[in-house]
Amino acid sequence: MDLIVVESPTKARTLSRFLGKDYSVEATMGHIKDLPKSQLGVDLENNFEPDYQIVERQVKTIKDLVSAAKGAKSVYLATDPDREGEAISQHVKEILTDHQPLITDHIQRIVFHEITKSAVEEALSHPRGVNKNLVDAQIARRVLDRLVGYKLSPLLWKKVRRGLSAGRVQSVAVRLIVEREREIEAFRPVEYWEIGSEVEKKEKKPSFLVSLVKINDKKAEVHSKKDAERVVSDLEKSEHKVSDVRKKEVKKNPYPPFTTSTMTQAAARLFGWSAKKTMTMAQRLYENGLITYHRTDSLSLAASAVSTARDFIAEEYGKEYLPDNQRFYKTKSKSAQEAHEAIRPTDVFVNKNHKKLEKISGTDMKKLYDLVWKRFVACQMKQAVYDQTSIDVAAQRHSELDSESIQKNIDIDSGSTPGMTKSVYLLRASGQTMKFDGWRKMIPLSKDEDPELPQLSKDEILELIKVHSDQKFTQPPARFNEASLIKTLEALGIGRPSTYAPTISTIQLRNYVEKQDGRFFATPIGTAVTEFLLKNFPDTFEYDFTAQMEENLDRVAEGKLKWKEDLKKFYTPFEKKLVDVEKNAERVKIETEKTGNKCPKCGKDEGGEEVIRIGRFGKFLSCSRFPDCDYTAKYIEKIDMECPKCGEGEVIVKKTGKGRVFYGCSRYPECDWASWKNPKKEVTEGI
Repeated sequence: MDLIVVESPTKARTLSRFLGKDYSVEATMGHIKDLPKSQLGVDLENNFEPDYQIVERQVKTIKDLVSAAKGAKSVYLATDPDREGEAISQHVKEILTDHQPLITDHIQRIVFHEITKSAVEEALSHPRGVNKNLVDAQIARRVLDRLVGYKLSPLLWKKVRRGLSAGRVQSVAVRLIVEREREIEAFRPVEYWEIGSEVEKKEKKPSFLVSLVKINDKKAEVHSKKDAERVVSDLEKSEHKVSDVRKKEVKKNPYPPFTTSTMTQAAARLFGWSAKKTMTMAQRLYENGLITYHRTDSLSLAASAVSTARDFIAEEYGKEYLPDNQRFYKTKSKSAQEAHEAIRPTDVFVNKNHKKLEKISGTDMKKLYDLVWKRFVACQMKQAVYDQTSIDVAAQRHSELDSESIQKNIDIDSGSTPGMTKSVYLLRASGQTMKFDGWRKMIPLSKDEDPELPQLSKDEILELIKVHSDQKFTQPPARFNEASLIKTLEALGIGRPSTYAPTISTIQLRNYVEKQDGRFFATPIGTAVTEFLLKNFPDTFEYDFTAQMEENLDRVAEGKLKWKEDLKKFYTPFEKKLVDVEKNAERVKIETEKTGNKCPKCGKDEGGEEVIRIGRFGKFLSCSRFPDCDYTAKYIEKIDMECPKCGEGEVIVKKTGKGRVFYGCSRYPECDWASWKNPKKEVTEGI
């Protein structure tokens, strides 16, 4: 009997279902070796040699692996097809060899990107050795992150506050959120008005809206109520005539298949999921053999999968939905491993035979599977074809000049009567008519797509129904949500598919950022740490530098760079900077939020004020004179709204053990009302 070693019990069960009695399958339950928790674990005197040790909780797992390997003819290491999986395979090989030196020649590595019978059988027929370059890349990343974290964290304790930590990727993610917060604080809104005419074809409905785009051949910019009222008055008295009708056929290609980044962004946008939840659901789908490996930044697709998708499309929707040639997508990411595939269903015909899908437990797994399935099928369908229509409408009005305008010597149009001014307004509407839905049959148009417009001809006079005007103000940049943060990190080349979800979880657990209504807010601690790191380690946490470090890790994985040499180039100046900062940098003060109350303990005698601070477990009340006054109390954040369920308690802000903000009743457990969304904001927006 042969032994196959994988990471998870679910993956082991899936393999066992179709491999038969000739194979036994064991799971490592994750990493079995790692750097020690209580010490650096990196030999700085011996060229950064890591001290990998057996993970304490894995003693029984290792015993079971050694026992299973004793009776095996061959051992196949079938851990995940990435650097972490390669490192786990290397550690399993080391442990088995230590116990049975003669087994070395019988240990081989196999790789597959989907847990299906055909993929596994193909992998078994082409075994290889453990890839040293991939293992080195994992070691380099682990050592690099350990050096940054273990060397900077004690410094943060001395200069900022105890219990803090820094990370190569997490600190850059926090920096993005802090800098966005500064942009929002510095933003000054500018008033503007959106103006448009609701018109209709004479004696024919429905009406449609044409929006003001130009005034006298210049871009329409209306910044005051007075100017808006003048424009509205002119339009109400003006004839609206079609000045131009432009039509063109537009063909739109389908979206490419999912990568880790685009899948997490889509799930966040459509379902409101966190990156962690999306990756958890994807992990389960992968381990159950329903989708390909879910940690990937590649857009490559197996030719056989594309061929099967085309067969499905022809059978289900007809050959008119098939493009002449197969669609293949070019991966934009420099770091993507083309040997990997995009995320796709392992069997596109599964949706016709729901027996396999019935094994999926929970609606969330089904929702994500359906999203992946539709995206993949759509990417192999024909273009959607539209008739894009753009209608220009001219409206002009001769108005008397007011005394203020005359005093300002406003230029009078040569064709105008003295004392009168001519204003020419250009309004525009855009719409589209679907001619052939193509891939949109799989992913329909959203409700906010361009409307369908009536058939119109040039010089046609339109009936004016009403002129609309809305006061608006320019908005500051939007705070990051999980989707936009991941998109930005990916665009900057920072982090990799396996790091997005844990990075976002970590910065919330550290209380560097808070998530409210799906958006990230920088906390005073996150701001203080970011300012300290940027002031004292500007190079280490520069976006370009962090991206270059990621690229160097990729080069190690490709065998183009020696990791110890690269690490030395980083660590030598970094170590000198650590010594200098510890000696000379000033301690950073974390800003506190005042409650407006005097300290209950010393306020009367010493004048201390009650302030809000953030600790390891969230916000708490303290004295502004700390540590001279040790007053502390539990902080309850209210939103000035009674509980929607019981009407007796107040809605208060709470936080899960994983750092996610939610809203609940102050009378819990007597009242169990809770919501992820701010109920006060929902009420306000509904007015």
